[in-house]
Amino acid sequence: MFDLDFSAAHPLTAHGWDDGFAQSFTPYAGQGFVPGRIVRVDRGRVDVVVPEGDGVRTVLADTALVATSDPMRVPCTGDWAVIDLENGLTGDHLDGVVRALLPRRTAFLRSASSKRSEGQILAANVDHAVIAVSSADALDLGRIERFVSLAWEGGAQPLVVLTKADLAGGPDTVAQLVADAESAAPGVQVLAVSSATGDGIDVLSAVLAGGTSVLLGQSGAGKSTLANALLGEEVQLVQAIRDRDGKGRHTTTTRDLRALPCGGVLIDTPGLRGVGMWDAGAGLARTFSDVESLAEGCRFHDCAHEAEPGCAVQEAVESGELPARRLESYRKLLRENQRIVAKTDARLRAEIRRDWKQKQALGRHMMERKRGPQR
Repeated sequence: MFDLDFSAAHPLTAHGWDDGFAQSFTPYAGQGFVPGRIVRVDRGRVDVVVPEGDGVRTVLADTALVATSDPMRVPCTGDWAVIDLENGLTGDHLDGVVRALLPRRTAFLRSASSKRSEGQILAANVDHAVIAVSSADALDLGRIERFVSLAWEGGAQPLVVLTKADLAGGPDTVAQLVADAESAAPGVQVLAVSSATGDGIDVLSAVLAGGTSVLLGQSGAGKSTLANALLGEEVQLVQAIRDRDGKGRHTTTTRDLRALPCGGVLIDTPGLRGVGMWDAGAGLARTFSDVESLAEGCRFHDCAHEAEPGCAVQEAVESGELPARRLESYRKLLRENQRIVAKTDARLRAEIRRDWKQKQALGRHMMERKRGPQR
């Protein structure tokens, strides 16, 4: 039977195993199963790190038993799972099967990049959401606000990292970029780093030590190079950088979890072209805490902060206390979030109606069978 010990000497501790996950695993402990952390997902199979003696090993497990059509409940990198290494649907080079997923503590979610009203989970059980933004380009503050809102909503601590600081144009420019990013993310730490020179990498490593972090950002933001710098080895391929603009092409194609030399683990993700809001009302309120605080002084509780009399938010914009750009970003993300919530509610209602009709049809069929053929 698997030992639920979660001391510092336990082999799974370095991958995030602790008392909480041990308690969640308790119902499965006497059945010959072991816990494992999913480090990679690929077409119905997952790579999972499991304990073996005093160390760990990575096994390949089938996910057929936990397969679901719900994109929010599919196995994801970072999940803790119940692994059967003895009685699973093994074969075809498989080592075992995933019997169940342990409850998630946090998750980074976004709206799926499709016309369907569905969410997509990018990483599970993360402590820090590291938002990589290139210093070599003009800062897209709205995008930072979007990422930060989703991180807060999912329960992770956002951290904005300005990469390629050596290409920013000098210390004064870097300091201004940091200040601009801080204005878009109140209460969020902003760090400037350079993977090329090593500046700031030690500070970032210290912040991430001991926890689970997910690395997020657009293609070309320097995520692969940053991942290599944090991991201390060339685990991600980085294509040649164009000299004229400092942009490289991101080659990460899967979400992989790897151990950090400083302790803790890092989940690298492919470049994200689009990051749609997903039911992130609380995250938006925290990201735009300055706007929300000002709104408390509005004359009307449902003030839209447009042309209403006694609008404290508009007064702050006119006085220069609140940048007009920030208010517009708040409105934009709020509208987008409200639309996705409305679409999701409509989809859920449609699913309920469909299930109800199916049950009605089944009930009529059973009654007809019970009555038998009519003469």
